[in-house]
Amino acid sequence: MTEVHQVRQPHPVEVRSYEILRSRVDLSPMPPLWRAVAERVIHASADLEYAVDLVTREEDLERGLAALRAGAPIVADEGMVAAGITERPAVCQLNEPAAARLARAAGITREAAAVRLSYAEVGPGAVWVVGSAPSALHEIIERDVRPALVIGLPVGFVGAAEAKRALRDSGLPQVSNVSEKGGSAVAAAALNALLYFEGDLS
Repeated sequence: MTEVHQVRQPHPVEVRSYEILRSRVDLSPMPPLWRAVAERVIHASADLEYAVDLVTREEDLERGLAALRAGAPIVADEGMVAAGITERPAVCQLNEPAAARLARAAGITREAAAVRLSYAEVGPGAVWVVGSAPSALHEIIERDVRPALVIGLPVGFVGAAEAKRALRDSGLPQVSNVSEKGGSAVAAAALNALLYFEGDLS
């Protein structure tokens, strides 16, 4: 039986939001995936500064999209990120009792423990989405989880910008931003941009 792919039909409010966004900032010079991610993040946050704050490479996004289309698992650092991912379920171990036990035993944060548990479940090649915890980003880097893509957009005045810089310096395929802003909604939006993307990678 042939699987029928349904084209996503955006809500009229979303269509109008994109019209307003494009009247205020011209992202057309960007490569297609980078533009899709930037527009979706700006749409989710109403923050035009993401046009220049986001950092990625088109080849990283292509790698992430190819993995998603091949069925790669998605891992979220916390429940709000997982809830914001609309097209596919995401693995999130943060609230599992095992994460709390591992955190106590290893002397690490619960977020870092959740990364270890998630990697044990999904293995290499997953797409990781971090919107809250800088310690999750550090653990992803140190654990060598061999991701298809890391969307690292945690928010906060303590450690967030530094963790995102460490992600960029790691050489992992990534989406991040330079400033302290970020959060669950924008991290999920960046992932959704790839899931919604209808273009051809060839």
